[in-house]
Amino acid sequence: MTGGYGPIGAGLAAIGAGIGIGQIGGKAVEAIARQPEAISKIQTNMIIAAALVEGVALFAVVVALL
Repeated sequence: MTGGYGPIGAGLAAIGAGIGIGQIGGKAVEAIARQPEAISKIQTNMIIAAALVEGVALFAVVVALL
């Protein structure tokens, strides 16, 4: 095996980030459907959470490829 396990780890990190952001988006839509008046707070928290997930995923990809 010439590639090693780095690309596998990077792929798993990307899949995990995709699942996490998908869950964040889905739960945000549910929350907005329940309380439409709180859309701005929900949207702000959703964007912050998605950014944190992306940051961790990027860090995981870099570590995996090192």
